[in-house]
Amino acid sequence: MVIHMKTTLNISDVTMSRLKREAARRGCTMSELVETALRAVLQKKKTTEKLPPLPEFSSAGARVNVANREALYEVMER
Repeated sequence: MVIHMKTTLNISDVTMSRLKREAARRGCTMSELVETALRAVLQKKKTTEKLPPLPEFSSAGARVNVANREALYEVMER
C-alpha cells in the first residue's frame, strides 16, 4: 500500500523553471522528479570501503609518514 501526502513548498521562480524543464526533458512529472531528488538526498550513505594506505615519500633526508599525525607535526615544527 502506497500512501501519498500533499504538501506545500516554497520554491524560487528560477528553480521552478529549471524543475519544469528538467521534468519535461526526462518525460516525468515535476512531483516525480522532486520525489526522486529527495530520495537521493535522504538515502543512507553506503559504508565506505577501506582506503589503501597513503604513500610515503622521502625528501631531503626527512622522511615522514603522512598518516602519522604526531610525526608530521614534529617535522613541521622544525
